[in-house]
Amino acid sequence: MKRPYLYSVILLVIIILISIGYCQQQRQMRRIGAENQRLWNENRDLRKQVEQASAVTSQITNRQDIRQRSAGQFIERRSYYRRNWQQFIAATAGDYRTGLLGGIRNLEIIVRNQTEYPLDNVMVKVEYLKNNNELFKTEQYTISNIPEKGVRTITASNSRKGSKVQVKLMSITSQAMNFCWAVSKPAPAGNPDPFECVPSAK
Repeated sequence: MKRPYLYSVILLVIIILISIGYCQQQRQMRRIGAENQRLWNENRDLRKQVEQASAVTSQITNRQDIRQRSAGQFIERRSYYRRNWQQFIAATAGDYRTGLLGGIRNLEIIVRNQTEYPLDNVMVKVEYLKNNNELFKTEQYTISNIPEKGVRTITASNSRKGSKVQVKLMSITSQAMNFCWAVSKPAPAGNPDPFECVPSAK
């Protein structure tokens, strides 16, 4: 009778030890989970602080840039845009479809005007190129009345051949900005503001 009783006692002790170990393990896992959650929360808060700081820095930079453009010795805003027009005016091709054997469909030409003045006319040249970059055909389009800080889109012709297109600016006019530029009329040397339609009195 003593031996079964001894076995029962040993088994009970083992169960108690296992239970204690399990409880300790669970408490440790809860502590680790709580610590991980705390670290995750701190990391999230830090990310938010960095994003907010970055947004504030960007706003400050933009305001400084605007002041530099429009204030100071009054590099008149129109003059600033004329001298740096390539940073603010662009023409690109939108998404288009190509056929299995070549050909271009659903082509759109997009003109973006990020100046503070409307553009009267923008002329672009569209080059339809084959796979080997050989020119298949060229077409020209005039896009009119592009608003300030705005975009204008037109539909271009389809092509029975070609796999890609290139869009190039040819001329830009803006009466409001006193801006006349054309690729065929290079800027004369020594003129700091060569693209005025009507030269201003110095």
